[in-house]
Amino acid sequence: MGPAELVQKISISAESPRGSESGGAALAGADGAAGGSWRHKCAAYVLALRPWSFSASLTPVALGSALAYRAEGALDPGLLLGSAVTVLAVHGAGNLVNTYYDFSKGIDHKKSDDRTLVDQILEPQDVVRFGVFLYTVGCVCAAGLYAVSTLKLEHLALIYFGGLSSSFLYTGGIGFKYVALGDVVILITFGPLAVEFAHAVQVGYLSLTPLLYAVPLALSTEAILHSNNTRDMESDRQAGIVTLAILIGPTFSYMLYTVLLFLPYLIFCVLATRYTISMALPLLTIPMAFSLERQFRSQNFNKIPQRTAKLNLLLGLFYVFGITLAPAGALPKL
Repeated sequence: MGPAELVQKISISAESPRGSESGGAALAGADGAAGGSWRHKCAAYVLALRPWSFSASLTPVALGSALAYRAEGALDPGLLLGSAVTVLAVHGAGNLVNTYYDFSKGIDHKKSDDRTLVDQILEPQDVVRFGVFLYTVGCVCAAGLYAVSTLKLEHLALIYFGGLSSSFLYTGGIGFKYVALGDVVILITFGPLAVEFAHAVQVGYLSLTPLLYAVPLALSTEAILHSNNTRDMESDRQAGIVTLAILIGPTFSYMLYTVLLFLPYLIFCVLATRYTISMALPLLTIPMAFSLERQFRSQNFNKIPQRTAKLNLLLGLFYVFGITLAPAGALPKL
């Protein structure tokens, strides 16, 4: 076969339908792989945010807004949405900071709950960029809230940047988590601070009342963190960090978890018997609390932070409904 015949045969083969189909299939396969890779990347970013923990930021916003509605008789849905997005953005960024520093310090490993960086699902620079993006979104939303709310700039900045700083310093910078102060940071940030933020944006001023009503929800939120730290007690000790669970040991950790679970119900019982029966709504979640207590006592920590977060969400929603349904003037200072 001469060179001219060989070239002609190759040309005919390339122009044949079978050759076109093969090329098209290869191209479609490449496009499918690219699409699958993009979907996998998006799923990895969502996973890194730990969305199961977002009840800790959404319920305080709902509570603060419900308190504002009960106090003022009106609620701005736009401010509620803006507050929720702002708090969620800062919370998500804080989770990414936690992922980055836990990996950098060698705390996360193959058996950790968060293996985003350990399994190389994302690269460290991806987590950093995503965290910066979310902090930026939070700042833009906070600026938007200032533009439409009557709250003074200095008051909004005090609460917002207090929450932003806490979310970063929990593991970044000082690293409160690593010196047994993480529980204090979470108790304040995802309790009184977030509730006060949502309330102040709605009513336009600061008040002590939201801080008091935030206590039951803050205790429930702290239970999420404490269950997580108790589960990770051994790995944290090996990594050389100190948490409250390590300081007090397994027995007292169980006792503290039990208090964090059931003390909110005692507060709700007092509110329901002395003020309005609608505050008994959160008591519907007590069976879940007893189930979690038994699981914790048996030292079966599988998915217990996620289950505690689910309880936190339901308890918070019933708490919000209870306040919203309460007759005007029935609750103290509202």
